[in-house]
Amino acid sequence: MTQLGTERPHLPSSEPRRLSGLDRWFKISHRGSTIGREVRGGITTFVAMCYIVLLNPLILGASADITGAKLTTEAITTATALAAGVTTILMGLVGNAPLALAAGLGVNGVVAFQMAPAMTWAQAFGLVVLEGFCIVLMAVSGVRERIINAIPMALKVAITVGIGLYIALVGLVSAGFVTRTPDSAQSTVPVRMGIAGHLEGWPIAIFCLGLLLMIVLVSRGVPGAVLISIAVATGLAVLVNSVFHVEGWGLVEPKVPDQVVAHPDFSLLGDIDLFGGFGSAGAVTAAVFLFTLVLSGFFDAMGTITSVSEEAGLVKNGKVEGMGRILLVDGAGALAGGVTGSAPNTVFLESAAGVGEGARTGLASIVTGGLFTATLFLTPIAAIVPAQAAAPALVVIGGMMMAQCARIPWRDLDFAIPVFLTIALIPFTYSITNGIGAGLVAYVLIKICKGKIREIGWILGILAAVFGVYFGIEGIMSWF
Repeated sequence: MTQLGTERPHLPSSEPRRLSGLDRWFKISHRGSTIGREVRGGITTFVAMCYIVLLNPLILGASADITGAKLTTEAITTATALAAGVTTILMGLVGNAPLALAAGLGVNGVVAFQMAPAMTWAQAFGLVVLEGFCIVLMAVSGVRERIINAIPMALKVAITVGIGLYIALVGLVSAGFVTRTPDSAQSTVPVRMGIAGHLEGWPIAIFCLGLLLMIVLVSRGVPGAVLISIAVATGLAVLVNSVFHVEGWGLVEPKVPDQVVAHPDFSLLGDIDLFGGFGSAGAVTAAVFLFTLVLSGFFDAMGTITSVSEEAGLVKNGKVEGMGRILLVDGAGALAGGVTGSAPNTVFLESAAGVGEGARTGLASIVTGGLFTATLFLTPIAAIVPAQAAAPALVVIGGMMMAQCARIPWRDLDFAIPVFLTIALIPFTYSITNGIGAGLVAYVLIKICKGKIREIGWILGILAAVFGVYFGIEGIMSWF
């Protein structure tokens, strides 16, 4: 009895010490949060952004590399979940911020539709790894801030808007809502709505219903609106396909899988060729691809980190708390995306959903990352989601990115045309590289012609020269 009596006061005190250690590590009380809020916020962030596990296979799986090889849905799904889980947990442990990472929309389009057709998948992911190294080195050396400060804010915003249009167009094309007009002397219109200019068939109907549902749920601020819409549209697609045996779904036919739980497919893990892309695509083209990845990663991450951190109250005196560590993890995310074969990983704006639920620390990120890791064993579920069910998310997210247009100084003629070229050429040429290059070249040219060379700076001058060579590379090569 004496021994039990001496243990009773010891047992209750051990629990607070464990919690206080967790509290001290993540500064939970210091940031005005609780463990319950962090867990709830982490779950909310996962629900808001786990659609990427479905969408990334849709984008990467829609393209073939220079050899004609395509990636399997199971392999991409595993890679996407693995990279998102690892990098988000790393953000929680190192960055101590409620920021979740996953394969970035927009940059994964660059990998799929620009890089892969010019090289092998291993070489494309090798360039993604090199991007990660570049971002990490630039974050450590301070070069990252110099480049960001050199490019005018209006052009940075234009890149975001252009990528939004690009993502929306990819979604519309993937769903079959927009199709290519067959080559014909009777028409000069390159694209059309549906087949023969009309919308018909169950697949298009599922897309339209899913899009309308997503618009309503997102506009009402329903947590998990994107995921709910995808789930409902997928359920309808499976039901319709089982009853009517519909054709025309595309790469994925919606049907119930034989099993829900399966072993992850790690076939893409470590399958990289760091420098082979420079031989396949050419040194200049590969370098421009790398530059585009780094540039897109810069602006996506910086804008998201700043805005979400501001909402979470982590900005003090104009600076984000722990910004150096956060940027390092962001660079590591891009590197991890290449190693796993999931495209560059970056901070997601959906992290704000968790912040809205009370998340303030890295504990929420660990919860989100843990849930992403759990999806590794649910890859067969992704195989039942047709493009028509997942594509509405691309359209809606692309539309939300268009809101940045309000920040563009349209009345300033030094920016109006460069910004327009950036926004228009990204979707119209299916190339983020072309849009960025055209905008920078036009901006530098305008400044030179107006006698404002000093406003350009040597960094922008070099970038404009590089893009000038890129646009004229074919003519230069043929001349030599």
